[in-house]
Amino acid sequence: MAAARFLVSGKVQGVFFRASTRERALDLGLSGRATNLPDGRVDVIAEGDAGALDALEAWLHQGPPAARVESVVREAWAGPVNEGFVTG
Repeated sequence: MAAARFLVSGKVQGVFFRASTRERALDLGLSGRATNLPDGRVDVIAEGDAGALDALEAWLHQGPPAARVESVVREAWAGPVNEGFVTG
């Protein structure tokens, strides 16, 4: 299994970004979390098949219809990952 952290910036809070990310991640069979950060970004940690992580990253560049994604930064992740997919 692979894991990654994605820092998503732009208009990504208050537009159902976390809930939509959760839905997409679960559809891809990923575990993890999506959390709003105080600076306006969304922090996404996901674990699962490497191809599914790539697909999630591609989706994060678009996000839900009301979002306006400016950038997605991907980092390797070696920390713990939640069972299922939670938002916070």
